[in-house]
Amino acid sequence: MPRAVREQQMMDAAVQTFGQRGYRAASMDEIAELAGVSKPLVYLYLNSKEELFTACIRREASALVAAVRAGVEPGVPADRQLWDGLRAFFTHTAENPDGWAVLQNQARTHGEPFADEVAAMRAELVTFVTYLIGSAAREADCDSELAEREVAGLAHALVGAAESLAGWGNGTPGVSAKEMAATLMNFAWAGLENLMNGQRWAPSSRASRA
Repeated sequence: MPRAVREQQMMDAAVQTFGQRGYRAASMDEIAELAGVSKPLVYLYLNSKEELFTACIRREASALVAAVRAGVEPGVPADRQLWDGLRAFFTHTAENPDGWAVLQNQARTHGEPFADEVAAMRAELVTFVTYLIGSAAREADCDSELAEREVAGLAHALVGAAESLAGWGNGTPGVSAKEMAATLMNFAWAGLENLMNGQRWAPSSRASRA
């Protein structure tokens, strides 16, 4: 079997084991057995448990970002682009629960260098969503009214909400990717659309004094 294929086979087993057992509880023996190879071969190809986990994070992060980008069709209206991107995000996380568990639950909780790898993925998603929101603003002829910092803040909020919603939806029976995407669109786009139309929320005088 070619080395690249064998490595992917081992990483598939590693993602499943790390996702279901957790980084600390997972053992190289379990991963080797699931992959159908010897433990020395796992070490030969991927050096250590830490390097194997890092490789899994990078692979799953790249796959998620690629899925979101591939799901968005250039040239369509801004709300359609956001809808397609969210559907792609939730579909991918639902279809790859172990990979999502590695990214969302395991890598974030074990410090450097794992958390840094996830932070890089999140930054790439935020950059892409920032572009989508900026495109929506230009489409509505209000890009000059939305400060760069405000657009970036909206993108961070939207990505954070998507991550949280995926964690909830994937653990709740019967919730589909389409339903999660619609939930977030109803929550976020209505506000974004008002913002594009110059309708900004402001606290009432009573709320501002509270």
